[in-house]
Amino acid sequence: MKAQNILKGVTLLFSLLILSSFSGGGYKVGDKVEDFKLEGVDGSMVSMAGFKEAKGFIIVFTCNHCPYAKMYEDRIMQLDEKYAALGYPVIAINPNDPERQPEDSFANMKARAEEKGYSFPYVMDRSQDVARRFGAAYTPHTFVLKKEGSDYKVAYIGAIDDNYRDAESAKKFYVESAVDALLENKAPAEPTVKGVGCSIKWKS
Repeated sequence: MKAQNILKGVTLLFSLLILSSFSGGGYKVGDKVEDFKLEGVDGSMVSMAGFKEAKGFIIVFTCNHCPYAKMYEDRIMQLDEKYAALGYPVIAINPNDPERQPEDSFANMKARAEEKGYSFPYVMDRSQDVARRFGAAYTPHTFVLKKEGSDYKVAYIGAIDDNYRDAESAKKFYVESAVDALLENKAPAEPTVKGVGCSIKWKS
């Protein structure tokens, strides 16, 4: 059992992507975001255009299996509870290849969303095209979008807060601060913050 735990720890260590030097492609702050249409766990096709009253979105690339995603799960739910009614709903996107990580299968997504009672759409990016367009690199990688005219543009990219281990010990709430600023028609004070998470499981 001890050897199995050590092996699990080593596997987890190598599966985590610490983004201290991440500078991948994808959207940057200020870029216009292309809409998507992805299947949600309730069977509906989810797109930004479907949210007629939205002022923006909190887009979170997340999944079932990642320890970081699990630690942030309740906080993602709280973001939707706080901001959906104010015009900034959460859309959670699972970008992982379930062949590489079976825990992130669509069936398991459905079960997790039902178990936790998600109030937001949980959708699967089967082709991984949306994750590539955004430049998502880890879970949970978060993008805050703001509506400008008929377009949605990136206003914030990065971490949810500054303490993945313990929500109660967090001192900087990056996503909340970004959305609060946007609601006051201001630009986020910190538009990009590097985060930590599990690397996206890309198709081979």
